[in-house]
Amino acid sequence: MSGPLDGRVAVVTGASRGIGLAAAAALRDHGARVVITSRSQERAAEAAARLGGGVVGFGAHATDKEAARACVDYTLDTYGRLDVLVNNAGTNPAYGPVIDQDHARFAKTMDVNLWAPILWTSLAVKAWMGEHGGAVVNTASIGGYTVARDVGVYHVSKAALIHLTKQLALELGPKVRVNAIAPGVVRTRLAEALWQENEARVAAATPLGRIGEPEDLGEAVAFLAGDGARWITGETLVVDGGQLLGSGPL
Repeated sequence: MSGPLDGRVAVVTGASRGIGLAAAAALRDHGARVVITSRSQERAAEAAARLGGGVVGFGAHATDKEAARACVDYTLDTYGRLDVLVNNAGTNPAYGPVIDQDHARFAKTMDVNLWAPILWTSLAVKAWMGEHGGAVVNTASIGGYTVARDVGVYHVSKAALIHLTKQLALELGPKVRVNAIAPGVVRTRLAEALWQENEARVAAATPLGRIGEPEDLGEAVAFLAGDGARWITGETLVVDGGQLLGSGPL
């Protein structure tokens, strides 16, 4: 059975688990061939094997320019095109008050969460999308819209990513659409501190009555990557079960 992304090729960064893996699965299910990245080739290959046909793994740290270039080159050499880029890789080593963070933790957060999307988007646009068109989807966070204790640097990075999404959409249109998703509390390893010990309380504070699952976000990514979103650019789709509506943990 044909899908809305038949014939297209996607790269998803940071996709060995969580939202990235779910995004790769959704893109594959909608017909795309998918290259997923992880920091090591072994992890990338294992994740691709879990998803099965139509998905391959490529070892590339999100901030490694040469590895990123090699991944883009591999995708074009293997499939002849690159239609969708999902900038999903993220990190949060800077836990605690903002004024207690050192430069190393701040820089790592900004490099992975903000610089990497610029790097990968630049490579994809210059290699293929700038001439042929394409769609970029960034993984932001509802933290980019609010404030909370102990995750301030992470929230600042995601607020900047939401703004970067708009800036790139302005600069890269009409050939390339750039959008983002803003997850709420989702059952991922990165967000464990927000739900693992108090899932019932988080769910109770969420209008839709549960925390998110990675698959909830995967389908949102596939929508923004496809033609159903062909007149949407520069926008951030909040996927949070309504958490921003109330006084939830973020």
